[in-house]
Amino acid sequence: MRPSLESLRVLEACVSARSFARAAERLYLTPAAVSLRMRTLESELGQPLFTRAGRRVVPTAAASVLASHVRKALDGIAGALDEFQAATPPLRLTAPPTFASRWLAPRLARYPAPGAPVIEVDVSADIRDPGAFDVAIRTGRGGWAGLEEYRLAPVEVTPMLAPSLLRARRLDAPEALADFDLLPHPDWDQWFKGAQCATPQGLRFAAVDYPTHELDAGAALAGVGVALLSPALFRPLLTEGVLIAPFQYVLSGPAWHFALMRSDDPRLAPRQFCAWLCEQAREAA
Repeated sequence: MRPSLESLRVLEACVSARSFARAAERLYLTPAAVSLRMRTLESELGQPLFTRAGRRVVPTAAASVLASHVRKALDGIAGALDEFQAATPPLRLTAPPTFASRWLAPRLARYPAPGAPVIEVDVSADIRDPGAFDVAIRTGRGGWAGLEEYRLAPVEVTPMLAPSLLRARRLDAPEALADFDLLPHPDWDQWFKGAQCATPQGLRFAAVDYPTHELDAGAALAGVGVALLSPALFRPLLTEGVLIAPFQYVLSGPAWHFALMRSDDPRLAPRQFCAWLCEQAREAA
């Protein structure tokens, strides 16, 4: 019966430390567990490995030779893993700016997969050619040819504005938004409809149509106007009170945030990452 690699690793630590107690500290074990492991190993090998010299344990000559070979083997395994990880290509991830900064960035550091590849993030609102990414996060209704789709969360928006923009005015009904400048957004009509309100006549829109929700949020913070923003992505600004969402109604869908990967990609890493993104989305829901 051959001893386990773990037992040999404990032997090497004991020989190196010349102490079961110090070896236990290095290995995050109890001294009793280390002592038991060494007695078991001696039984498996059929010969003593240590002699006692007061409080010290002295390895036998054979144990020292065996520990030296074990150390070389462990170093070889560590080196092989380093080479393997260095040869693993990075995972190319592309995501739109607001989702990347507000949702993705706070979570990426927690990606737990051992031996996971380095993640290279391309932040862009443009649609990338499938050959240019391994995983893409995009917004839409699905149906991308040649891509596997993982639903993350529905796209949600509701009006938000800086408290200073209210001044003495009130926003107690959707119709009152006609008294404010609105930041352009394609879903205003849908939001009014969902809020059980006909789109008010004579709505005023700000002169600049910002290309990202992040810029919309910045304009809202500056008091430029009322923005349609995602309460999920911009919840920290609501919590801090620098933006307010005066209405309970939140337009949800029909578009979703999706994680996408190529259907013909046989690698495990992109699929694992997409599954992890889905798990993060479920926790945030």
